[in-house]
This record gives sequence, C-alpha cells and structure tokens, in this order.
Amino acid sequence: MKKILIPTDFSENSWNAITYTLQLFKDETCAFHLLNTYTPIIFQYDYTSASMSQFSLVDTMRNVSEAKLKEFMERIQQQFNNPKHLFSSSSAFNTLPLEISELYNDNVVDMIAMGTKGASGVKEVLFGSNTIHVLKNAKCPVLAIPSEFTFEAPREILFPSDYGINFQEKHIQPIIDIASMYHSRINILNVRYEHELSEQQKHNREKLEPFFKHIAHLFHDEKNQNIADAITNFQLKTRINLLVMINNKHSFFENLFFKSTINQIGFHLTIPFLVIPSKPN
Repeated sequence: MKKILIPTDFSENSWNAITYTLQLFKDETCAFHLLNTYTPIIFQYDYTSASMSQFSLVDTMRNVSEAKLKEFMERIQQQFNNPKHLFSSSSAFNTLPLEISELYNDNVVDMIAMGTKGASGVKEVLFGSNTIHVLKNAKCPVLAIPSEFTFEAPREILFPSDYGINFQEKHIQPIIDIASMYHSRINILNVRYEHELSEQQKHNREKLEPFFKHIAHLFHDEKNQNIADAITNFQLKTRINLLVMINNKHSFFENLFFKSTINQIGFHLTIPFLVIPSKPN
C-alpha cells in the first residue's frame, strides 16, 4: 500500500493538491495522511520563558488545527468516497520539514504531495520556503502541484536529465509506476551546449533503456539552450502533463531550483512536478 503524506495549511491551494493527488491515485490502494503543523512565532525565539498566555495560544492553535483537519477529512469523504483509500491526519506543534522527517523515520510516508504556493498567494513565487526545503531534503519522492492546476491524466511525462546519475531502480520506479497506471509516454530530455557526452554520461544513458523497455519512451537531445528554456520550449511543442526530475547534488537540478533561476522557471512551470531523491531511501 502506497503511503502518501499531504501537508496542508487549509488554503485552497493545498485543497487543490489534495484533489489532484486523490485523482492521480484513484485506482491504487493508498493510505493518505493529512498533516498540519503550527509554530507560534513567539516560540521560535524563546520557548523556555514562555508564559501561561503563550501556552494558551498554543492550545488555541492546536484546537483550530484539529478542527480544520476534521473539516478537510469530511470534505474528502463527501467528494472522494473511494474504498481503495484510507485516511488519517495529525496536527503537530513543529516545523513542517522537521515533522516530515520524523514521520518518514517512523515509516508513515513513502511519498509527499503538496501545493507549490502557500496561503500568501504571491503569484510571482512558484515555490514557497517550505516547499523548497521539502524538495531539497526529502528522502522520498515529492509531488508538487501548482496552484489552480486542474487534474489531467499524465499521458506525456517529461524527464530532463544530464545523465550525471548512475541510475538505479529506486530512481526510475516512481516514474514507471505512474506511467504504467496511465499508459504514459516518457520523454527523456538531455540539454547541453556544444560539448559531447562524457563516457560516464553515455554509460548512464545506456542504463536507462532497460528500465523503460515496457514503457513508451523517446530520447530527445537539445543543444545550446539552458534547461529552463528547454523545458519551456518542449512544452510548447508537446502537451506535457507531468515533469519529473531527480534531485542530484551538483547537477543541473540543484543549479536550476536552488540558485538564482528559481523565479525564472517559476513563471513557466504550470504542471505537476515530481522530484525523486538521488540518495538512498
């Protein structure tokens, strides 16, 4: 049974992420866990000297969190009454990244699904700070769903790669799982400037072919473009329903999403985005 954690801040954006995820896995047996975390600002600075009024504030926040989780759970049951899906929820006095780490260590989660825009609704920023931290540090795949993206079956999957990874089954299986569910085609996109692939990159590319032997797939090579432009241009030619990347340190993934170009791709990335960690689970 797939165990999927869905963090929520009770915004419509997080509800949209819930509805997308439930529809994506509608035919799969899954256990979903809704999580809300809260940390009063005052506790972030001086927990030890907290007064009774501050503890009262925590109690109030916990009560509000639990009440809203109950509302979301009831809303799910009303709109998505799926016998294949089990649900649980938790409210935690913690930061989101720390709580996710603890739940992962307790074997509660093997995938995370979350919206890519927080409750502030700042349209110019695709990824909020929480999402960035989760994408960068999660030990399991993270599915990020853009605000207001309406569910569509992922028939065409775009998988950019610089072939800088010694591909293993754990890297590719999450892609195959989704592609198998929807008879998808996987578009493997390599983007580079004039230089040719190194021998190691060629070896890594050759390792990909057997993984996809039962899945429709195409290899694409683009030269003299940066990765953000290449992704955008590819979407103009082919209607892509899901973008997949492997989070490999010191690769174009890290340069693209954790350096200065993050807002640049934020303007163009309007489809769900699956990030797979390169480190062992």
